[in-house]
Amino acid sequence: MPIIVNLDVMMAKRKISLNELSERVDLTLSNLSILKTGKAKAIRFSTLESICKALDCQPGDILEYKSDEDKKTHR
Repeated sequence: MPIIVNLDVMMAKRKISLNELSERVDLTLSNLSILKTGKAKAIRFSTLESICKALDCQPGDILEYKSDEDKKTHR
């Protein structure tokens, strides 16, 4: 999938655990974990807004687009 989720990177930069973020954004650990590992098929704007607010970041800090060709050239 060409959309890369960098939630773990932002969490590390902000020194926040999955448990703490889960509490701040009122999302279950399992749903947040699915998002963090890049296995999510979709994300609601309201959830993205809550995460950005909790981490004091922009959506582009969390989500990144990489074309399939970019992935092949970086292997």
